[in-house]
Amino acid sequence: MTTVTSAPPTYDDVQVVVPAPGPGAGNWAGAASAVLVDGVFWLTWRVRRPLTDGRGVSVVVARSEDGVTFEPVAEVAREAFGAESFERPVLVPLREGGWRLYLSCATPGSKHWWVDSLTADTVEGLPDGVRRRVHEGDRDTGVKDPVITVGEDGYEMWLCCHPLDEPGHEDRMTTRRLTSADGLEWEDHGEVLAGREGQWDARGARVSAVLPDGTVLYDGRPDAESNWFETTGVATWDGTALTRAAQPPIASPHADGAFRYATAVPLPDGRVRYYVEAARPDGAHDLVTCVR
Repeated sequence: MTTVTSAPPTYDDVQVVVPAPGPGAGNWAGAASAVLVDGVFWLTWRVRRPLTDGRGVSVVVARSEDGVTFEPVAEVAREAFGAESFERPVLVPLREGGWRLYLSCATPGSKHWWVDSLTADTVEGLPDGVRRRVHEGDRDTGVKDPVITVGEDGYEMWLCCHPLDEPGHEDRMTTRRLTSADGLEWEDHGEVLAGREGQWDARGARVSAVLPDGTVLYDGRPDAESNWFETTGVATWDGTALTRAAQPPIASPHADGAFRYATAVPLPDGRVRYYVEAARPDGAHDLVTCVR
């Protein structure tokens, strides 16, 4: 079995990459994904302003030479997709050339989510790219927050699923693994991660990052009251199953403790740059980075 070798992120020595769009609880910058291509860091994240606009209002894509200071180059509004809210986006450089932005979209007036996409030759062209529905979910399942990796054989997706069969309990979450030759048509290989009764991740478990050495980071929470305030656990993927590490979750020392949606960028020197949505003292969430 593969052993966990990548040091996970912590709140120690983080730098703020994107500050929350406003002060106070519910104002969040985060739910990010990032890649390093030809020496350039590309980062995409969700902007959430609940008091003035209601939940996730847009997705921003930006570039950086140093991984800390980013210049926005594209933005997509939820209205363009008829979505009530956006959650985690994923930016992927395609094996066949070009770029694809995957978007987590909330169905208006419901607890349902679906995954959509935009494909273009350049990152800057994504807002006007070719749109394609990627995963509908179904009547009993909302799907969102995919993690997508690219390999020699194609694409791999770790998809967060929310069961909708019990009203008032739609916050529960599990993770399923899917594969694809083109990143659009997917084969579902089943559930790989779920909550554990009586544990810190009892209410659900959502894969947030998968590293080349088999290290996996995931979000979890103990109860419904902790929704939106997930913390980060560590696991190992051996190609067949996920095994959780026996360690307490990683949290922010501030406010609601949220330390979630970790994404990982392996660096040429063997270290990893992480981007994480983390709670700050006033209850807002900043998008922060650290290198381990």
